Amino acid sequence: MAVVATEAHRDAPPDAERLRLTSLLSVLQLSDSAFPSGRYTLSHGLEALSQSGRLPTPSRASQLLTLLSDAIRLGVGPSDGVALACAHRAHGSDGTADLVLLEHADRRLTAVKIPRESREASRRTGRALLDTAVGAFGGPELSQIAARVSAGETPGNHAVILGFLSAWLRIPRLDAVTGELFAFAAGWVGAAVRLGLIDHRTAQGLLHRVRPVVVESALRALDGEVTQISGCTPLLDVMSMRHEQAGLRLFAT
Repeated sequence: MAVVATEAHRDAPPDAERLRLTSLLSVLQLSDSAFPSGRYTLSHGLEALSQSGRLPTPSRASQLLTLLSDAIRLGVGPSDGVALACAHRAHGSDGTADLVLLEHADRRLTAVKIPRESREASRRTGRALLDTAVGAFGGPELSQIAARVSAGETPGNHAVILGFLSAWLRIPRLDAVTGELFAFAAGWVGAAVRLGLIDHRTAQGLLHRVRPVVVESALRALDGEVTQISGCTPLLDVMSMRHEQAGLRLFAT
């Protein structure tokens, strides 16, 4: 997710430019599918949808684009995106943590994830993200959050952990939200490829075409409050619930 250099960037003081590039590298690292959080095991209901026969071959690419756009605009953006933005604000510029805000966002996000698989996957990948961050990056603030998650004082949803971690890494809030929504889209189309629904070129075309939705959803989520954490993707939720009972599964969700 490269940032195009502008005249303002080229004219920026060297220290500011280094900070911008450092935060960009942090976004790339955290949104990389190789980061060991386990998100590559998630299809977000796409596997069950594929098994249902609701994706006919002639119009499959168009249907997948519509589904992905709706999943971001109506699901991940207003839920994980807003929760991430709240958690980002919970990390103060002086290094202090607003634990009340953090835990409020964390519990609200758990409440709006209706399918059991989705709730469990969000917590599982969040804890994996946090464990990796504590071991790789260090920092007493991260260790404090890890202790509270381990003690069951807060669920530790992936988006919430990522929001706090992004603020700790000095990633701008908009970049952090955008990176998370892009990572979801990349994982979603990657799952479609692994399920044999599309090929790699079609997947890249979908990622290109869904960019305006990612940008729009990130901007909407940026200043969201905890009470605005929500989501409405009934078809994918139902498919996720069916996936829980499937006898043969490639993905965890």
